[in-house]
Amino acid sequence: MSAALLRRGLELLEPPEEYHKKKPVNHLRENLKYMLKGRLVADKAITEKVLTQNRGRKSKDQPPEKAEKKKAEGTVFTEEDFRKFEREYFGIP
Repeated sequence: MSAALLRRGLELLEPPEEYHKKKPVNHLRENLKYMLKGRLVADKAITEKVLTQNRGRKSKDQPPEKAEKKKAEGTVFTEEDFRKFEREYFGIP
């Protein structure tokens, strides 16, 4: 009985003969022809749009924003306005 079990176990461990009959086939050339056949390049505007939509939401994934240049701040009041305010507020003639 143990010899029969041993024989059965060895049969299960060996791959079937049908497995040895098939040789691996290389499909690289067919796949390359298929992939290179329909080559379409999208417009630059479309690719930029897709890239901006797919850009991550983390701060490290965002491009640096351009800082706007500040204009030199001037005053809208004249010296006469300041003197008038001074007279009204402090009571100085």
